[in-house]
Amino acid sequence: MQQTTDHPTTTPESGLAAAALRAEAWAGEAFLHSEEDPEQVLAPGTARRRALDDALAEMDAGAREPSPAWKVRYGLMLGLERVLSDRPQRLASGTELRRHQVDALAGMLTELIAAAQEAEEPLNGNGAALEEVEPDEDDEEPDETSEEDVLEELPSDKPDPGAIRRYRFRHPTASGKTIAAAGFVEAARSLGVLILTHRRLLVSQFQRDLRQEGYGERFTDPIERGQEPPQRNPLTIQTYAWFARHVGDVSRTAYQLVICDEAHTALGEKTSAAIRSFPEPIYIGMTATEQLIAKQVSDVFPASVDDLPLADAARRGLIAPLRCLRVPPVAAIHSVPIVGGDFEERALAQALDHQALNQAAASLYRDRFDSTPGIVYAAGVDHAYNLAKEFRAAGLKAEAVSGRTPPVKLAETLAAYERGEINVLINAMLLAEGWNSPRATVCMHLAPTASRRVYQQRVGRIMRIHPRKEAGVVIDFVPKGATHHERVVSLHSLLDSDFYREGARVTPAPRRRIQRRARRKLTPAPWLVPVTPDVKRRLAVIAREWQRIDPKYLDEDEQRFWATIAGRQIRFDERAEFARKLTDRGASRACLEQFLATCAAENPNRRLRMTALADRVAMIVERADFDDLVTLVTQAPTWEKDRLQGVRILLRALSEAHADAPEQILARWTWRLARATRKVQDRRASAEFPEAKRLLGALANSRGHRHEENAAKLVNSALEQPVQVGAALLASAEGYTPRANQLIDAARERIAPLPEIAAALAENLPAPKSQPGRSRRRRRRKRGAQRQAQTQQQPQATGAESQEKPAESSDGRPRRRRRRRPRDNGTAPEPAELSPAEPASTTEP
Repeated sequence: MQQTTDHPTTTPESGLAAAALRAEAWAGEAFLHSEEDPEQVLAPGTARRRALDDALAEMDAGAREPSPAWKVRYGLMLGLERVLSDRPQRLASGTELRRHQVDALAGMLTELIAAAQEAEEPLNGNGAALEEVEPDEDDEEPDETSEEDVLEELPSDKPDPGAIRRYRFRHPTASGKTIAAAGFVEAARSLGVLILTHRRLLVSQFQRDLRQEGYGERFTDPIERGQEPPQRNPLTIQTYAWFARHVGDVSRTAYQLVICDEAHTALGEKTSAAIRSFPEPIYIGMTATEQLIAKQVSDVFPASVDDLPLADAARRGLIAPLRCLRVPPVAAIHSVPIVGGDFEERALAQALDHQALNQAAASLYRDRFDSTPGIVYAAGVDHAYNLAKEFRAAGLKAEAVSGRTPPVKLAETLAAYERGEINVLINAMLLAEGWNSPRATVCMHLAPTASRRVYQQRVGRIMRIHPRKEAGVVIDFVPKGATHHERVVSLHSLLDSDFYREGARVTPAPRRRIQRRARRKLTPAPWLVPVTPDVKRRLAVIAREWQRIDPKYLDEDEQRFWATIAGRQIRFDERAEFARKLTDRGASRACLEQFLATCAAENPNRRLRMTALADRVAMIVERADFDDLVTLVTQAPTWEKDRLQGVRILLRALSEAHADAPEQILARWTWRLARATRKVQDRRASAEFPEAKRLLGALANSRGHRHEENAAKLVNSALEQPVQVGAALLASAEGYTPRANQLIDAARERIAPLPEIAAALAENLPAPKSQPGRSRRRRRRKRGAQRQAQTQQQPQATGAESQEKPAESSDGRPRRRRRRRPRDNGTAPEPAELSPAEPASTTEP
């Protein structure tokens, strides 16, 4: 009698390699790769060991090929391990995957391994009945995503069993998401793949790209229920509109992987409901933007496997750099309402579609960019055709395309653009997403948008790298100093940039500078302006880039802050250029006054401090500011060497009535400044009036009533002298008693009017010395170098004689020699020994 034995589903450790080869022939994917240890990679509990055990169990059960459930759970995981184990990672055509594309595949593999190692659950989750989507009677494909459906969609408490198998990754536009999708197609060589995109134009584009990468033989028509796939690994590409209408007819076993291109367009009510009603396969959503109005991509695709910010993509050199040109808008759109997250199209077209504005836009493009290929976004279809007419009238090869354009003509127009027969494509929203042309360089937003998603998709059209493109150029019709709080989205608000510099690169510089043959279309301007709304970041930009800041776009407080920074750090040779910026760029008077005051107080250059002080008091100065200047000049340590010249400048300003203050305050400032130059005034009075020294000495050395008598004598003498001498005498006098001070103060008021006194005191001070010029310093250095060379060229044989015989001057008299200090460590040199044959001194009288 024959005895039956049960074969365990687990494989003994000794036969792992043989079992892996047997399962590889059955599943179409390798369980072991080269130079791998079976005992380690197929250890119990690992994801690959579970895949092997389940495969052997299905093989023992008589299955000739893996079940759909096994493919969903393990097929893509094994395929990703195969692709990532190669060095370098390549597609079927040999195209090498870039690092960020490999990161997306590796992130997906990590999620699948973690899911495979968890406790096995039914593929239907909680076993809830699947929701059927009613077919849509409308067979026409929508021109764009309906964002109002997203806003009207209410949160649902219905179970979502397929959410655990829906993943997403975010890569910027033009960074190669199609190649990343091809990487997943390569990993799913044993699975059925369904690719969904939002436009019919992109379906043919996906088919063309995947055919070039070597996957054309897998293309099949949509497989419906009850149909057998024509091959083991079908590949189907369709639109979201088709999927929403036919999801109930799609085969539940033919497709194990669904790739959703532009996943942010799959958030509408009908499309998202169709995705939730088809929970069996794995979903991978690709997007360049996470947000669609109030709804996030994460609501439909919860798990993120990779995220590459736009700035990182630019830094890696994956996309073309972006430069920006801001043009102040002529048409006012503040009354245009925002509906569904963007400007209402009809109202925007009414505000912008005027012949004069269209002609100005055409002239701007022709004058700045000429035949540079670009794309222009208009506010509606009619606006696009009107713009194309004006662009052609301006001599540009331009063409408008829209949803009204027949498919054949649209394809011919796009092909002509690629061949260079057309340089400017004008559209409303047709080419905002999905369309790619590496030669597109200029993106002109004639129709501004309030949607960050729309703006990012528009800009993405010029971010592809091309050998003849140095950088993409974005034209924003916003004020040059507009911040990120404006309703209109700009490139700087999208990237959260701190400042705007016309023509400068907005994206980060690539780490490796690529040598390009094309010249840049925009030259960076020498000025910039902060545009971030954050106050701290704005001040940081002003402090860091104060030399290039344009003060015209700063508010009053920021101009004063900028003037303070500039006054401290400006150099003397930059004063002329900075003065032109203050006058020509519209800086306020308060900004100028703050700059001059700060420069006079804190700048390290003495000449610049003197010039700033003179310029500051050349205009009318308020009382508090002039008092600060008097205190600065008379007490600040920085003015210790230039105090006389500073006092002279302030006294001249007082004599010319440039200080706005009462007479009493002016007199106090005048005599306070004179007191600061007491020694010079004393010498001036003594030189002109010999008795001045005796009178001042008697006043200083007496006390009591004798002191008051001496004060009266000095006052009488001062009143009899000329104003310059008398003012100098009174400035040098100092009383010790109230009566003496009263006499001196009265004489100061009687001697002359206050402006004459200030002028006289200023004349007593010496004029500032002229600083030596560069040529003078050069001549001085040259003479010193010549003397040193002559000294070194003297023969060494006469060294002893030169030590014994002192040098003679030009008139024959001996010149006294200076005794030099020894250079040793403080020790005196040993005296030189004289030979007995030579006398100690040979100099004749």
